[in-house]
Amino acid sequence: MSSRHLDQRIVSVKPITVPAPGRSADLLVKVTAPLSGQNLPVIVFSHGNAWSLDGYEPLVDRWAAAGFVVVQPTHLDSRRNGIGWDDPRFATIWRVRIADLHAVLDGLGDILLQAGGLENRVDRERIAIVGHSWGAQTAGAVLGARVLDADGVPGEDFSHSAVAAGALIAATGTGDTLTPFAAEHLPFMRPDYSTMTTPALVIAGGKDQSQLSTRGPEWFTDAYHLSPSPKSLLAIAEGEHTLGGLAGEMAAETTDEDPARVALVADAISAYLLDAFKLNDAAWTALNSAGAAGDGGWSISSK
Repeated sequence: MSSRHLDQRIVSVKPITVPAPGRSADLLVKVTAPLSGQNLPVIVFSHGNAWSLDGYEPLVDRWAAAGFVVVQPTHLDSRRNGIGWDDPRFATIWRVRIADLHAVLDGLGDILLQAGGLENRVDRERIAIVGHSWGAQTAGAVLGARVLDADGVPGEDFSHSAVAAGALIAATGTGDTLTPFAAEHLPFMRPDYSTMTTPALVIAGGKDQSQLSTRGPEWFTDAYHLSPSPKSLLAIAEGEHTLGGLAGEMAAETTDEDPARVALVADAISAYLLDAFKLNDAAWTALNSAGAAGDGGWSISSK
C-alpha cells in the first residue's frame, strides 16, 4: 500500500451540533479534513455499537490524508449515552441511527461552515456513506437496503438522494439465522439487500464469526451477493470483526490487531470511492492487480 498521503496534514473540528428534532440527546459530529485542497469528496461514517465520534481514528485520519472530508456522528447507542439493551429507547435506536445520517446529509452545508469554512472546498456531488458493523447496517439502509419485518415484508425506503456511493465493513447478513438473543434484542437485523442499488464496496473478514448468527463468516458477504450491481467485495482471509483494529489500535474489542490490515481497509475504501466518483481510477486498478497477484491474504471481486 502506498504511503503517498501520509505526510498530508489534516485537521479535526468537534463537537458540532446538528439539528435533530425529537432526539433524546443532541446529535454531535466531528469533521476531519485535509488542511489543503479543493473539490474534496465527503465520507459520512457510521460507527459500530457503543462507539462515538472519537473512535475509528486509524480509518478517518487516513481518509482525510487521502483527500476526503469525513463527518462522524455519535449515535444514541454510544457508551456516552448509557442506553442498554433493556432501555425502552433501545428498540428504536436503529431508526434513530438512520435518521442521524439523514440529518447529517441534510445539514451538511451548515456542518461544513462550522468546521472552519469547509463548505467552499467540498464537492457536494460526491458524497459517500461508510459504516462498520451496526454502522454498516445503518449505512446500508441509506444506500437502499430495507429491513424485513417478522413476516418478511420489506420496510420503508431510507435511501438518500445525496449519496453517490458507499462502503460496508462487516455488515450484517440476512436475518434467517439469528441466534435467540439477536432475534429478541435485534429484530431489525433482517436486511433485504435486493433494493440496495447504490454502488458500494463490501468488506468482510474470513474469520469473522458473529455471536449473532449461526452461520459462519460468509454471513458478512450477503451484502455483496444479494444486492444489485455494481458492487465490489474485499475479502480479507484472516480478518476478524474489527479487521485489525479499525476503531483504535488498543480498543478492548480488537481481537486481530494488525495495523497493515487497517491500512488495507482504509486505502481500499478511498481507492474504491475515488474510482466510483470518477475522480481517479489508478489506486483502485492497482489494488485489484495487487489482489490478483498476491498470496491469497485478500482478494477483490466485482460485479
